[in-house]
Amino acid sequence: MKWIGNRVSFVDEKNRATVVIYPEKKTWVTGLMGAWVSMWMVIGATMTWALFTLKLSEKEHVILWVFLAFWVYYAFKVTRSLFWILWGKELIKFDEVALHYKRSIKHYGKSVPYYFENIKKFSLQQPKAGSFQAVWEASPWVGGGERIEFEYKGKLVRFGRKLEEKDAKLLFDLITKKVEERIRSARSKS
Repeated sequence: MKWIGNRVSFVDEKNRATVVIYPEKKTWVTGLMGAWVSMWMVIGATMTWALFTLKLSEKEHVILWVFLAFWVYYAFKVTRSLFWILWGKELIKFDEVALHYKRSIKHYGKSVPYYFENIKKFSLQQPKAGSFQAVWEASPWVGGGERIEFEYKGKLVRFGRKLEEKDAKLLFDLITKKVEERIRSARSKS
């Protein structure tokens, strides 16, 4: 196993290659996200208790139901972000016919094959330092920030969450090299 920076590992074999991208591990971020999720759950439990226990007017019932609808949405988003920081990873596998991509938390996630003959236009996306996009993507509750993308049957496929510029460039070079090798190999066999 070889490493690109601290977060990207890869194994390169003759007929297949595997790349694993881990999320950034910062103890203070994990602690803050855990505190945030805990606080959010206490707020939801308190509002649910109030809804079913207190004598409220019709308007107050409506307000609490609307609040709880938003609460459920953000509880899902924040909890998923915490789980991503704790147990997430991106898996990229190359075999003879396809690039397989899986975004997983623990082992939960679906591997999607992208066949080499349909992959076009690999590119590297890096926001400018200090830009609004760079600051937004650096926040721990934002799940995006993918750095590498390609076109597949008219749609964009993106991966490489929150990679630093140097690591993203090295990974981009590795992946484009592997895809080109697989395409050349497939053409020579046919």
